Amino acid sequence: MSVPIIYVVSDSVGETAELVTKAAISQFNGSGIALKRFPYVEDKEHIDEVVSLASLDKGMLAYTLVKPQMRTYMKEQAEKHGIHAVDLIGPIIDQIEEYSGKRPLNEPGLVRKLDDDYFKKVEAIEFAVKYDDGRDPRGILKADIVLIGVSRTSKTPLSQYLAHKRLKVANVPIVPEVDPPEELFRVPKEKCFGLKISPEKLNSIRRERLISLGLNDKASYANIERIKEELSFFDKVVNKINCPVIDVTSKAVEETANIILNYFHKNRQ
Repeated sequence: MSVPIIYVVSDSVGETAELVTKAAISQFNGSGIALKRFPYVEDKEHIDEVVSLASLDKGMLAYTLVKPQMRTYMKEQAEKHGIHAVDLIGPIIDQIEEYSGKRPLNEPGLVRKLDDDYFKKVEAIEFAVKYDDGRDPRGILKADIVLIGVSRTSKTPLSQYLAHKRLKVANVPIVPEVDPPEELFRVPKEKCFGLKISPEKLNSIRRERLISLGLNDKASYANIERIKEELSFFDKVVNKINCPVIDVTSKAVEETANIILNYFHKNRQ
């Protein structure tokens, strides 16, 4: 049986939703249940995307959406796709409104203390989204940290994790058919980190990804020879940059992030 997945969805950072969900999971010893957090889900298109992914994974939804129309839409879409879904904040907002006679503001993120530290975190998260997957190479020179690696080496989740530590992170995919952006070779090598992975592990990850998308796992994307070609090209790129390389084959995102954070702060000192 595949690992149960709970999609934690929020129209803000999503920490409240994640904490509540983790508290509930702890009653099951937290074993064998995975979490995927989706922050800043503020429109119906984002809800459609998350519901589609949850449906694909046969997952569950736990959400904190303060706008009534978004809560209603999420509930409708979950029911339409036969997905278990829990509204973590809507019922208590409704009860407080009925009890107090006051109207809620229905503005996401008000629970957060609006201090400099919070704004830095939000700015870093927005930066990570904007400069994810090499979308805009101009972000490379603006970043505190630049992550490079072939597809499926956890660049995006790692960028988001580090963003929650208030670091601006850009990540760049390495593909043999595409020359790396010129900006990549102008970044101080101490800011750049290559993410290395074994061919066998990457093959397994990519095959599972293709299957989850309903595609043929024999596609070139998961072909072992193609993977070795990509990793060989990756080696050439990181050797040219002369940046640190981290083997993420058997590491969780948190482990990799801690290595990067230690290295980053040590160099700043």
